[in-house]
Amino acid sequence: MQTDKNYAASNCPLKLNRRSFLATTGVLAAATKMGLLDFTSSLFAAESKSTKKPLVRAVFVRPNVDKYWMGWPGAAYDIKARQRQYTKILNDAAKKFGVNLQLTHEPLHTDNLVSEFLKDVKENPPDGLMVISMCLHHPGFKSWSKTNNIAKNRGKIPTIVFSPMGTSFTGDLQASRNIPGVFVASTQDLDWLAFGLRMFKTIHEMKNTRICIVAGNKTYDRKLDVIGTTLHYIPSKRFPEEFKKVQETDEVRAMAKYYTRNAKKIVEPKKKDILDAAKNYIVCRRLMAAENCQGFSMDCLGPITRHEIQPPCMAFSRLRDEGGLGTCEADWNAAISTRLTNLLFDRPGFMQDPAPNTVNNTLMGAHCTCATRLDGFDKPPAPFILRTHSESNIGVAMQVLWRIGQKVTVMDFNGPGKIILGTGRVLRNIETPPAGGCRTSVELEMDDVPDSRDTRGFHQLFIYGDLELPFKAYCQLAGIKVEHIGRR
Repeated sequence: MQTDKNYAASNCPLKLNRRSFLATTGVLAAATKMGLLDFTSSLFAAESKSTKKPLVRAVFVRPNVDKYWMGWPGAAYDIKARQRQYTKILNDAAKKFGVNLQLTHEPLHTDNLVSEFLKDVKENPPDGLMVISMCLHHPGFKSWSKTNNIAKNRGKIPTIVFSPMGTSFTGDLQASRNIPGVFVASTQDLDWLAFGLRMFKTIHEMKNTRICIVAGNKTYDRKLDVIGTTLHYIPSKRFPEEFKKVQETDEVRAMAKYYTRNAKKIVEPKKKDILDAAKNYIVCRRLMAAENCQGFSMDCLGPITRHEIQPPCMAFSRLRDEGGLGTCEADWNAAISTRLTNLLFDRPGFMQDPAPNTVNNTLMGAHCTCATRLDGFDKPPAPFILRTHSESNIGVAMQVLWRIGQKVTVMDFNGPGKIILGTGRVLRNIETPPAGGCRTSVELEMDDVPDSRDTRGFHQLFIYGDLELPFKAYCQLAGIKVEHIGRR
């Protein structure tokens, strides 16, 4: 498995705060970076965070010797230096991602030590387990027997077996390849250890995420199986009620000014439309803060149809640019997809309506809200045009221009425990008009989908980058089934 430095070992200074996008310091720093605010704002309420960091246990499986002789990894493999290197990578990643790392320096070099360790983790289960294999050949030492014993008998703890180059052959990896909740990372890329910890953190964060869903007329919670996220429903009337309380403050004007100045052009919206779109953003934030949530989705089409609200397209785009979560139509599958992508890869996804092009045998995807920071939350924005919401021709919607030739991942969380996954490449942006549909409109050439009509899912995310393998690794670890996006 190859890892992209953008997500495996990113040095983005705002990464952690972006994932907790309501945290005051992170939001203000991101806003300053984008030129949105030059002053402290009361707009940004503090987010309620998880009560504790995830606990990850890390152990080494190797003989208790100073040097190997013959066989892999070989006498040139400096055992103590490599263990120090792995330890440093893990400690640095734990600090960066907010993981409580409990690392045992003494290697598990006997069957009795392995048994004692298994007894301990069953009695005091951590949130994740990292088993680092450091030996393949040593007289009398059955490395993979010990490693596989841990993988098979650790209970239901998400577990990564890290096997750096020189510690496994093909045959050694067969016994553990299909154990639920176990991912075996056999690689020469030592920095992958950091991404492993990030996956554990993401599993923990998804279980502790609350998504505010504005729909219907009742307040209630629904906790999802497998992924563990809580959907917190509040009545639709809350949004227009809160909107009436928002004044045209300095924050509102600053946000409207940012989009006015940075848009490639403005087609339909007027000044008041842009100011109201900024107010929508404040409503989203206030409701999330009031309801102790880390994301936002709403049944927007009904209230727009009834002329109760202005389309929240620009507000959702802004939330996504900050590493947050704003999704349309109260689609919680799309909301889960978005949150998961943010946490794993520090970049947004584009929730879209899929429309197969049967002439070109391609997939067109369109929606009226799209993040601009497609390359990553700390990267420059893509060019964008301010338009109206196409179906109502009111408000402010984003037409974001995608990079031609860009490799993309297409992902759809299909709850409670399945992800539909594929890849493609951007062929062109589609203009509306003359085309119909939504404002951001992108055409993809799909990989390994012979007939575009067989593309599965709805409101799938288009995401910059080839992320299929790391998504699969996460799903194996988190107990989520993966299905190819093309019907087979």
